[in-house]
Amino acid sequence: MKININITTQTLELLDDSGSLLKSYPVSTALYGSGEEADSHCTPRGRHIVRARIGAGQPVNTVFVRRRPTGEIYTPQLGAQFPGRDWILTRILWLSGCEPGYNRLGSCDTMQRYIYIHGTPDERTLGVPASHGCVNMRNAELLELFDLVSAGTMVHISV
Repeated sequence: MKININITTQTLELLDDSGSLLKSYPVSTALYGSGEEADSHCTPRGRHIVRARIGAGQPVNTVFVRRRPTGEIYTPQLGAQFPGRDWILTRILWLSGCEPGYNRLGSCDTMQRYIYIHGTPDERTLGVPASHGCVNMRNAELLELFDLVSAGTMVHISV
């Protein structure tokens, strides 16, 4: 399996080992566009791998902080209570860059920037840049993707 994420089209494609398209999903990448530097709030480009799969067995809409379930389950009411919160829901695919000096090590390290593919409140619009740097997906679609990929899956992010 391989994942291609296109920042321009705001899509995530899951490909099989021969490169054939299996699934395509709308996503939301960074509001501030693409970029690799720490604290830029941009989505990093280039070659990555899924470093870790987090949240297996947790209920849909589980809220994560620092990659740990908080015990909360997201609802629109909880969202209204904390309108500025960066919601990380359901599952996390933690990315690690593969290109030293570009998206790995130093001030551009994707993993140390905590860049994930993760769930977002389903009422949020996907297909437009809006995240803090991560790749946001609908929860049901993230569950499907999570079950299809393993740690080590290649991820390519491009514009």
